Amino acid sequence: MSANLEAAPPHVGNESDDGDGLLAAMGYKAELVRRRSTWHVAFMSFVLASIPYGLATTLYYPLQGGGPVVVVWGWLLVSLIILCVAASLGEITSVYPTAGGVYYQTFMLAPAKFRRVAAYICGWAYVVGNITITLAVQFGTTLFFVACVNVFKTEDGEDIWNASSYQVFLTFLAITLLCNAISAFGNRWLHLLDTFAIFWTFAALIAILVTILTVAKGGRRSASFALGGFEVTSGWPAGWSFCVGLLHAAYATSSTGMVISMCEEVERPATQVPKAMVITIIINTFGGLLFLVPLMFVLPDLAELIALPSGQPVPTIIKSAVGSSGGAIGLLLPLMVLAILCGVACTTAASRCTWAFARDGAIPGSKWWKQVHPTLDLPLNAMMLSMVIQIVLGVIYFGSYTAFMAFSGVGVISLTVSYATPIAVSMLEGRAHVKGAKFPLGKLGWVCNGIAIGWSILAVPLFCMPAYLPVTAATVNYAPVVFVGFTVISFAWYAAWGRKNYLGPPTEGLNEEQSQPKNFVDAPKKD
Repeated sequence: MSANLEAAPPHVGNESDDGDGLLAAMGYKAELVRRRSTWHVAFMSFVLASIPYGLATTLYYPLQGGGPVVVVWGWLLVSLIILCVAASLGEITSVYPTAGGVYYQTFMLAPAKFRRVAAYICGWAYVVGNITITLAVQFGTTLFFVACVNVFKTEDGEDIWNASSYQVFLTFLAITLLCNAISAFGNRWLHLLDTFAIFWTFAALIAILVTILTVAKGGRRSASFALGGFEVTSGWPAGWSFCVGLLHAAYATSSTGMVISMCEEVERPATQVPKAMVITIIINTFGGLLFLVPLMFVLPDLAELIALPSGQPVPTIIKSAVGSSGGAIGLLLPLMVLAILCGVACTTAASRCTWAFARDGAIPGSKWWKQVHPTLDLPLNAMMLSMVIQIVLGVIYFGSYTAFMAFSGVGVISLTVSYATPIAVSMLEGRAHVKGAKFPLGKLGWVCNGIAIGWSILAVPLFCMPAYLPVTAATVNYAPVVFVGFTVISFAWYAAWGRKNYLGPPTEGLNEEQSQPKNFVDAPKKD
């Protein structure tokens, strides 16, 4: 039996779901304020995906991949798959509810011989994924804002804002600073902001649905087209084109496990966070269909949408449906607000996972990044580190737009890998650690775990593929290069520094000849 199986998980023999008590059992002292309930976490998770904004910014991919069939049925298919991912992660989280998330879970689940390196690599994938997906959201918001403004045209029919590279970057910088400011100074009210967001979202969805279907200036498509139209323009064979088009739904649902980093700000994380993760996927699925299906009924010519220089078809679709720039911007404004709220939620989650990883001494300069601000009650230094990295990477936009967009893909790849790691390790260990979990899947556990791993095996190469053929230097997908680069760097850093200095989370009773991590102070002793 591997050594880690000899140490009882914190839920065993502990019927209470007290967050601070479970945290102490895992070797940490509580440093963050617990303000969130089950619904607060569910709402934050919903805002992380930010349906419909998250679906609006990447609609180009399924339209090119095959049109309505990929948009509607691809969304439904991926949502059902991600439900299995969320349930699988939720079950494990109910055993190990900590801000370290999948990184901590991997350490506790893996056999003693390779738990440190496995957790280290998983942790870096989780942190890189959180930071780069936040970067992708902020930059996606920038491009979406530009496209929304350009529903207004000049007298010559040209875009009213022909944004140059430096204007795009400055807009991205302003959005990034705004989201960090809201997250930092409004921390105690963020759960209320998330609650507002879900009501705002469904009000926006209903307004868009009713208006575009009622007005429909460009005419209405038949149900057979809106729900069954399939027209491949990507250059890929039909079957593979459908799969590549799933990137749209995969991107919107990639935030599924990010909310685990909020475990230490939830009253009863072992039950509330898993429930919230599953509830969110159900809400997202319904909300996504409310948004996507009406758009397919008023879809303009596919070739026109795919040829848009902005790569943002939703403003054009809505303007075509309502017949005026003023009406279009009125319907797009709620999505623009959701874009900012999504950026705030991603900023918050990224700061928490960076802080949790630094708390265990896994990031250079950990003594700075693991500090919690005494009055703001949040890891401000870790938030600033994440923000600076995003801004530095954002400079790449000046050199290569294509290379920059690879960070969107690498964010999803990194998160997918980090989610799959603890699930795969749990399966290899016979799911022994989740027996008696506070969010048990029972016999469905193997099925959900298997679907989650199968999806991960498919999703990673999908995000490495170019969106269309033929491939040129300007259209090649650099995501695999960036992902491999980050992976090599994490392995190299582990070999050069981590192997001797990184000991993993502050766990005792694992029957290993190792001492407590040097960076951890006042770790409570287990009985």
